Amino acid sequence: MTVQMARHELPAGEDAERFAESLSEHLAGEIGDLEESADLIDSTFITALMALRARCVIDPRAAKVETWEAAVNAMQLGAALFAVTGESGGTVEVRIDRKMRTLRTIGPLSSADAGNWLAAFWLAVICREQQRMTELCEIPLEHLRAPEGQYDEYIYHWVDTLQTYWLRRPGLVEKLTAALQLSHPEVAQIAPQDLLQGLLYPPINLFQHFVRKDEAGFSPALSEALKLHQTYWTLNEERRTDIDGSIALGPLALACLAFDGELPVEVESEYLPKHLLQRSWLGEFPT
Repeated sequence: MTVQMARHELPAGEDAERFAESLSEHLAGEIGDLEESADLIDSTFITALMALRARCVIDPRAAKVETWEAAVNAMQLGAALFAVTGESGGTVEVRIDRKMRTLRTIGPLSSADAGNWLAAFWLAVICREQQRMTELCEIPLEHLRAPEGQYDEYIYHWVDTLQTYWLRRPGLVEKLTAALQLSHPEVAQIAPQDLLQGLLYPPINLFQHFVRKDEAGFSPALSEALKLHQTYWTLNEERRTDIDGSIALGPLALACLAFDGELPVEVESEYLPKHLLQRSWLGEFPT
């Protein structure tokens, strides 16, 4: 039986439409500037994520091509962030916003870290960009370390788990177990408890059901992840109106993996835009 999970109410109407259009226009300008200098690519990636979430506010099923294009732009920028920060002194050819672009590499950037890696990887999964998934998974873990005190240690085990899964390296069970144990509220000390329990831990828990091909457990775990997502984003009025809560990025990506792997996804929700989950727009234009 399919579970229906309603999204919490977000600002809609003409103001939301104008905001989404304004973000898209602003993003196009930022993308154009990258060919002069890629120094601000991290902020451009953040703008692209905002643009995607704004589109999902007004198009919760991702039924419009503009929403798919926003997802693709965010995915391309996430991958490009790591492509230009791997080394310096050269150039890379990347496709962003329907155009091949030559960007100068800028060397290490503090924002090219494990947190943004997860966002970039989720977007590559959602867009079914296997080559970019592979490129992201080939980035050495030590290159993703942030200054001490920014992240709990579990995040590096989590990234290592995902890289190990995708590249079919040995030790998946041990690495996933470490990520689960170290993300426990009694162990993790840096992330706020509501953030950890509401947004950070659920994808790890969901992944363990996915890799075990747990048909009976995956959808209940997905439903629980969305409930925790909603609880986090409705804790107060400031969060309730924040467009970041419009989609559950990590759970959506894991639901995409399950969908593609023919593992039943028996949850329907605007937190999981239908046409992103079901890859309805795949092939609409080069990505």
